Amino acid sequence: MGDGPRSLREFETRFPDDLACARWLLAKRWPDGFRCPACGHDHGWELGRGVVLIECTRCHKQTSVTAGTVMHRSHLPLKVWFMATWLVATHKNGISARQLGLQLGLGSYKTAWLLLQKLRRAMVDPERAPLRGLVEVDETSLPLRTKNTPITAKPGRSDEGRLLLAGAVEIVGKGPGRARLAVIEDYSATTLGGFVGGNVQAGSTVVSDGWSGYARLKEVKHDPKVVGPMAAHVVLPWIHRVFANAKRWAMGVYHGLRAPHLQRYLDEFVFRFNRRRTPQAAFASLLGLALTHNHASYHMLISQT
Repeated sequence: MGDGPRSLREFETRFPDDLACARWLLAKRWPDGFRCPACGHDHGWELGRGVVLIECTRCHKQTSVTAGTVMHRSHLPLKVWFMATWLVATHKNGISARQLGLQLGLGSYKTAWLLLQKLRRAMVDPERAPLRGLVEVDETSLPLRTKNTPITAKPGRSDEGRLLLAGAVEIVGKGPGRARLAVIEDYSATTLGGFVGGNVQAGSTVVSDGWSGYARLKEVKHDPKVVGPMAAHVVLPWIHRVFANAKRWAMGVYHGLRAPHLQRYLDEFVFRFNRRRTPQAAFASLLGLALTHNHASYHMLISQT
């Protein structure tokens, strides 16, 4: 999937109009040729109605190249979606809805916000492989921010005035591999065990700081490194680096994160972190992941705040 445009000039050459975008999407969805999603037949007629529409020669079901994707039933032109995806994928530190709307010439902040939220949903592949091998796991927090000012958070593992996060990162050779970040309710064994179980492959070795919440981990080997006089970032260097980068990113791009949609922002950071060595692959990856069930209206998304 590493065939994304490397420059704006290349983008304009490859995707001059909606039809070119539809052709690219058609090739990505069915690289071995069209197959009807209803009956599985491998033959269809292309109909000349707007963007590419294919009718199955057996059951006559008509399928749009955007059906079931993040662009499903959208009234925005395909080229706008592709340009938005390219901007999101190539901005190293991310882009706000306001910036995206200005770049695309959209007249509505609501439209830009919804478009960006849908792309963020596409950043998480529901079938992604869990972390494996040697995995550092820890937890951290962000100061809870209200609309205008932050609340002073208590030190230590107290969750008062804080947004709690759990994190994990693979250790590959002498450096970090893929990462995961998740919003958590507390630092209990049940919560942390659920995070590890949902993100780390069985049989892997989990390295923690010896916190009691990790004492009853199942299906993985646990290697607690009890933190005493030694600083935690020395015992668990890579997950602490992930946390530090995520916090700097949050403050620099979004001037701090608040509780609504926090998980989406964490997913965006993880998406970028995991593709840091292959930034050009992010464009194709985003539109590829968009083939999962990501159709959501503005009211569905805003109701989750």
